Amino acid sequence: MDFQEAKVRMEEGRLYLPDDEEIRKIQSACMEVMYEYNTTRSSESKRREELLKKMLAEVGEGCYIEAPFYANWGGSHVHFGKNVYVNFNLTAVDDGHIYVGDCVMIGPNVTLATAAHPVEPSLRRKAAQFNLDVHIGANVWIGAGAVVLPGVTIGENSVIGAGSIVTRDIPANVVAVGNPCRVLREINEHDREYYYRERKIDLPIESE
Repeated sequence: MDFQEAKVRMEEGRLYLPDDEEIRKIQSACMEVMYEYNTTRSSESKRREELLKKMLAEVGEGCYIEAPFYANWGGSHVHFGKNVYVNFNLTAVDDGHIYVGDCVMIGPNVTLATAAHPVEPSLRRKAAQFNLDVHIGANVWIGAGAVVLPGVTIGENSVIGAGSIVTRDIPANVVAVGNPCRVLREINEHDREYYYRERKIDLPIESE
């Protein structure tokens, strides 16, 4: 399978063999910028901002990734809206595309995976894989240690509980938890009055 065929298959979510020499060469070049980002100090905010724009496919204003950050393609298939905050140790398996909306918060040790392999053993011996894009809506919060699997869409405003394994789409405006991740409840009026259990919110809340 040559480079052009493999590239088309990558984009279309079809099975392909990722061992093409040209693919590896491009992938390696993308990862160089990621490694450079991971060696920056927290005080080098301007440098980090410049590298983010170079590293990611798209990045809006006010985005920040705590180093270290790991990605199969160095983040070159990751698309950020505005004001995205990512805590330590995000792993983006970005063989496919990862789309993240505005004002998303991602906790430490989260994995966003777009790549998968067929169950059929002979294909896995060849390292065959396929990619399915991940979509995360605006204002989503993904808790620490969560894993989002290929092809998943998470609707806007939703909360994914820490340690959840998200195997299927999650609708907007819900709290979802567990393995596999399931909707626990809708976001409701109690959430507009209390920020944690019976602790009352004492900051102004903007109207939708």
